[in-house]
Amino acid sequence: MPKYLVAVVGDTHLDEGGEKARHAEALGRKLIDEGYRIVTCGVGDLPRAIARGARSAGSYRDGDIVAILPGFDPQDAADCADIVIASGLDQARNLLVANSDAIVAIGGGAGTLSEIAFAWTLKRLILAYRTKGSSGLVAGTRIDQRHRYPEIPEDCVFPVENDAEAADLLRRYLPRYRARHRGIPTG
Repeated sequence: MPKYLVAVVGDTHLDEGGEKARHAEALGRKLIDEGYRIVTCGVGDLPRAIARGARSAGSYRDGDIVAILPGFDPQDAADCADIVIASGLDQARNLLVANSDAIVAIGGGAGTLSEIAFAWTLKRLILAYRTKGSSGLVAGTRIDQRHRYPEIPEDCVFPVENDAEAADLLRRYLPRYRARHRGIPTG
């Protein structure tokens, strides 16, 4: 069976050694040790921290870190991904990132909010760190009132505090979040 793809989104710039950087590095390590592949936007401090953690995991293998870039130059993510897709789609690339099996947000701004909104409409499992930024704003909420999974009444943007909580929620819920978006109903 293929490995699940878990997208990690959030702040472009992180304080070195700061809380979000520590969360990102620990999460990268944990996701690889739990058997997931990681998807990032490939540019900025967050993907670098994720990659540092992922590559330090005992289970890490080449190909475990994928970057979907907004630009055209794959060299932009040479230091933080094994597989680089230079989409050239700018912000529209957020839809591709959100189409991963699950999405985890650490901070972030408007771009992260768009990825979370796309993931919500695509019926993906969404986890959000309770930290400053977009993830903290939506953690524990429902993006809108639709019942995406009637059999999962607790469906929401699940709040997390650390990598262990994120891994636990991914293990418990990811197999249940299997529906796929079928397009916008036209009639």
